[in-house]
Amino acid sequence: MEPFALLVGLGNPGASYAQTRHNAGFWFLDAAARKLKLQCRFEKRFHGRVAEGVWGAGKLRLLQPETFMNHSGQAVAAVAGFFKIPLERILVAHDEIDLQPGDVRLKVGGGHGGHNGLRDIIAHTGSPDFARLRIGVGHPGLSHDVVDYVLHRPGKEEQAGIESSIDASCDVLPDILDGDLPRAMRILHSRLN
Repeated sequence: MEPFALLVGLGNPGASYAQTRHNAGFWFLDAAARKLKLQCRFEKRFHGRVAEGVWGAGKLRLLQPETFMNHSGQAVAAVAGFFKIPLERILVAHDEIDLQPGDVRLKVGGGHGGHNGLRDIIAHTGSPDFARLRIGVGHPGLSHDVVDYVLHRPGKEEQAGIESSIDASCDVLPDILDGDLPRAMRILHSRLN
């Protein structure tokens, strides 16, 4: 794979959402920005907070949409379109209810799995062919409890698990950015096995 040119972390803007499970993608992007020594700043034309740096021989951008989760695609499409970044060079980090806190998975392509942020990105870009970093936040048990669940804070043990998976993801960030997803997957996916 080619090196990644855009890392996106999904979440909802504002203090009332900052500590909720749905913001796990934001938490990852904040951690990645610290590791890369980059700082995101709000840019109105991109509908989000953006940082720009260099990785290898190319430019790297980080994006936190400020559009609320259900409209994440607006920001992703704006940045990808302006900088002519192909979908296969975009990684989207998001909360994943089908994985337990502490578990994290990388994948390329696929459906939205009911995740409204992914659904909107696919709608705006016209394709599901971007990579995803799926950060486990657990499932409430009943499907009708999911919205309330992801919009609340995780418990102390859950939070520790989520933070551990984000730390592990940042440990393999150089492999991810280089486009060596098989190596990053081997390391990440073997953590809990």
